[in-house]
Amino acid sequence: MKFRDLTAADIECRISTVKQNGVSLLLYKDARCDMNILDESVGAECWQRNHEVINGNLFCNVGIKIDGEWIWKQDVGTESYTEKEKGQASDAFKRACFNWGIGRELYTAPFIWISSDNCKIDAKSDQYTCYDHFNVRNIEVVNKRIVYLAIEKKKKLVYEWRDERLTEAQIRTLETCIPAHGQAIEKVCEVYKVGELADLTTTQFMDLMHRMGEDA
Repeated sequence: MKFRDLTAADIECRISTVKQNGVSLLLYKDARCDMNILDESVGAECWQRNHEVINGNLFCNVGIKIDGEWIWKQDVGTESYTEKEKGQASDAFKRACFNWGIGRELYTAPFIWISSDNCKIDAKSDQYTCYDHFNVRNIEVVNKRIVYLAIEKKKKLVYEWRDERLTEAQIRTLETCIPAHGQAIEKVCEVYKVGELADLTTTQFMDLMHRMGEDA
């Protein structure tokens, strides 16, 4: 069972830490996002959820009917700062949906830092707060891995990041081209000072392909 990648509209931004010089953000999905993706992917009548307490912890079970058989995946929730029981149930549901693969790409998000030039930091004694609201403007996901992310505040771009790691297709291309040009992969890695081909950046990939006279 595979689910579509999250879109910018599916993702929320939450301020994680606030310092004098800026804030860090976390990306998350809410329970409504999971419900919508389950409805559109398998149909409202082909999934269900229930909760149970195990050793004092609240778990959520999410079942999906596949070929006429119910398949279940489970996870435990943590308490929220408000509405303790409701927050724990919602968290358990979202975690169970992660186990199904919904939104798992969020685990590959980069460290997101917004400098104080792009946000309003309020200071009281040694405490810093920020009440700005940030949105995901754009996101690109390849093989459940975030490769591009742009975040805005009031429609102004305040953060942009692109993953420099190679795709599996680019790695396979190098594994074919390097020996074909009479070179050893280990030697190439030594020249570029990396442990393996997957550690090369896209800039290094383009340079290597150019040296071999290949089209990237």
